[in-house]
Amino acid sequence: MSWVKRAIYQIEADFRRSSDTHLIRVNLPVLKHVTLYLKDESTHPSGSLKHRLARSLFLYGLCNGQIEEGTTIVEASSGNTAVSEAYFARLLGLPFVAVVPEGTSHEKIEAIRFYGGDCQIVAANEIYSEAERLAVESGGYFMDQFANAERVTDWRGNNNIANSIFEQMGAEPSPQPDWIVVSAGTGGTSASIGRFIRYQGLATRLCVADPTFSVFYDFFQSGEAGMTIDRSSRIEGIGRPRVEPSFISTVIDRMIKVPDEASLATLGFLEMVLNRKCGGSTGTNVFAALQLASELEVLGETASVVTLICDGGERYLDTYYSESWIKEQNLDLSGVREQLAEFSETGRLSPG
Repeated sequence: MSWVKRAIYQIEADFRRSSDTHLIRVNLPVLKHVTLYLKDESTHPSGSLKHRLARSLFLYGLCNGQIEEGTTIVEASSGNTAVSEAYFARLLGLPFVAVVPEGTSHEKIEAIRFYGGDCQIVAANEIYSEAERLAVESGGYFMDQFANAERVTDWRGNNNIANSIFEQMGAEPSPQPDWIVVSAGTGGTSASIGRFIRYQGLATRLCVADPTFSVFYDFFQSGEAGMTIDRSSRIEGIGRPRVEPSFISTVIDRMIKVPDEASLATLGFLEMVLNRKCGGSTGTNVFAALQLASELEVLGETASVVTLICDGGERYLDTYYSESWIKEQNLDLSGVREQLAEFSETGRLSPG
């Protein structure tokens, strides 16, 4: 058996050892007509939603003949994708180098190193060029998640996240969600879900939540693909300073701009209702989902909203869960905390 064939077999065997991620029905008695569900992607072996993407990226590279025995894998990543890719690189016995931007959480860097990966920390605007340079220099393979994310997953089904959500919703009171809410880093998840919805002819709509310091929302509104900004998102893993090739705006029905204050304040709300810590992108997702649930509740019809827990909060104890860090960022969460307290009493999320 060739090395590539054995490598594909190992990845498929790893997949069969992994059960599907849970779909959590959130207990929100204040909502009489609408149910919120959280697809818990933090339970993947490498700890985040990006485990799915990393698996697909490795299979794509192997089947394209670009990854062979001994190939050095290089990736530009703000953290979770690199953690998951390091997991699969170790599984296959391949060297792995992650080019991460300054400010990436210490916990994520340590997780990459735990799986045997090497980290190169550079300025945010240099991660692409440095990853390309390292791949050429080492004779390795640049994974390039931002270009490849939307093409590596079979959006028609084949155990992708969209197929999983709809199968798990099958016995619920409102089995076809009114909305699925995700956020975008590469855009791969929103592309897969949006295409799946259209392919299956479903009435579900797709909403993408976008944080502060990201161009995706503005691109969705204007269609100007060349726009850029000179800052990176505070919410690791989502929001981009440029429009990434894998972000497919035409499969999205609505976008909601979520201020960072709302993303972070929602983490406290989630800790109360779930008794656990979640990562910042989950706060972004859930705040947008609560806004949609509030709108649906007014209609008085049975409805459902599904969104994602992207990763756990343990990787962000020194940032999103640190009051001193929040103060250093000049963020005031008090206003959004009041909004969420009002939602907990009325089921309505008033404008900020």
